[in-house]
Amino acid sequence: MANAPLTIQVSEEAARAFAQVSPEDQREIQLLLDLRLRDLTISTPPRKSLQAVMDEIGKNAAVRGLTPGGLESLLNDG
Repeated sequence: MANAPLTIQVSEEAARAFAQVSPEDQREIQLLLDLRLRDLTISTPPRKSLQAVMDEIGKNAAVRGLTPGGLESLLNDG
């Protein structure tokens, strides 16, 4: 499969880090990004939206007894 250029916006820190790694590491990162982009955009069945996943996680947590206060406590203890 032929490669095609793609320009995306990333944080300055990510751009700096990418520019500083070896060409071999850059190729590995590009391969990982290619695979992830394909996974996110070409999936069967279609993936749920992030909001749908977060809603599902929230419902499951509530069913298991996790309250908003309990979640805050867990996050603050970490």
